[in-house]
Amino acid sequence: MGTLGRAIYSVGFWIRETGQAIDRLGSRLQGGYYFQEQLSRHRTLMNIFDKAPIVDKDVFVAPSASVIGDVQLGRGSSIWYGCVLRGDVNSIRVGTGTNIQDNSLVHVAKSNLSGKVLPTVIGDNVTVGHSAVLHGCTVQDEAFVGMGAILLDGVVVEKNAMVAAGALVRQNTRIPSGEVWAGNPAKFLRKITNEEIAFISQSAVNYTNLAQVHAAENSKSFDEIEFEKVLRKKFARKDEEYDSMLGVVREIPPELILPDNVLPDKAEKALKK
Repeated sequence: MGTLGRAIYSVGFWIRETGQAIDRLGSRLQGGYYFQEQLSRHRTLMNIFDKAPIVDKDVFVAPSASVIGDVQLGRGSSIWYGCVLRGDVNSIRVGTGTNIQDNSLVHVAKSNLSGKVLPTVIGDNVTVGHSAVLHGCTVQDEAFVGMGAILLDGVVVEKNAMVAAGALVRQNTRIPSGEVWAGNPAKFLRKITNEEIAFISQSAVNYTNLAQVHAAENSKSFDEIEFEKVLRKKFARKDEEYDSMLGVVREIPPELILPDNVLPDKAEKALKK
């Protein structure tokens, strides 16, 4: 950031400070009639009782996610934006290479009516779609839970099984390996195909790679972000057909190039050209 940039930043800072001071003055004048907004104390990783999350160094936990209490996250897993993993009255275990996508909720039960202890256990290379709810259940290796699905206490999803989007799986249901279940309440729909099994494995790989990009982006400093803004403005690409008519060749700065394993189609398109 140059001298001018720092000056503009400082002016903006003092304008905000002045605005906050005026807000505090207005609140005092209103007395007991104003609503006091509490400062957000969100923590991505939080202890509860005597339990603290155990997170492998290669795990991506999005800044807006909450991982609380007795939770273990295996190597290469990713917990996406808005997720809550709450291991307070029991434990949560997530294996390697698993992705729990945006706004999903994972919780536990201390026990059911018969006294069975109900932690939540999620295996290796599992995909849990956006806004799913997993409660006191077990999802085995390379299984798939669709967007918005709900798994209640005691549910077991076996290896290479698939729960369709929006399904409600009732308590103590066991979904056998190689089956697709759907509906409310969820019932057997059909056998899983070889293409779907391959898709589950590829989904885990794709999310592991994508998590690396998000982790790198979230770790950037303010100066790095501002520098990239300048680069993007300077090297803004026009339509490729328009460029070809003008005979213009635009080079993308190395900082803006994603690795091929994040966008696998990119390598194929390059070969076709």
